[in-house]
Amino acid sequence: MPAGDEQAETPDVDRLARSMLLLHGGHDDDDHHGDHHDHPEARPSTGNWSKAPDFRSDPQRAAAVHEATARDKERYLTSGLASVDCRFCHATVQVKKLGPEHTTVQWNAAAARRCAVFDEIRAAGGDPARAKSCHRLTDSIKHAIAEGCLEEISSAPSPGDG
Repeated sequence: MPAGDEQAETPDVDRLARSMLLLHGGHDDDDHHGDHHDHPEARPSTGNWSKAPDFRSDPQRAAAVHEATARDKERYLTSGLASVDCRFCHATVQVKKLGPEHTTVQWNAAAARRCAVFDEIRAAGGDPARAKSCHRLTDSIKHAIAEGCLEEISSAPSPGDG
């Protein structure tokens, strides 16, 4: 690049990728090395790209891992959620208040059909899925917080946590 030319040259991605392959060599996801694959139940089965063991040789352990995974998934999806009933149309949704500016609302099909605001949008030919929220439900959530029915979940450690 000539001196004084301040425009940066755009890198050639293909050339960069080829040079990385030459430098490091190609890697195959099926090429497993490391002592965590030395145990028979930890070896992936043929055609399985997963690095996690499937415990096919131990059905009881496989069932226990499956059950624990299902519990973790359920806890992840529902932890901290509280039911909030809209005071206007009585649509019930699951809500988690994570901070002053962050509220998670999980709608279900029945609540979306029952919501009066969404019904008005549908009647006008619109799509309620494109609406940011329902203002009446937002008021109901604020009321639930004020009444102590819904608490804000703080991610910051409380005093005394160490």
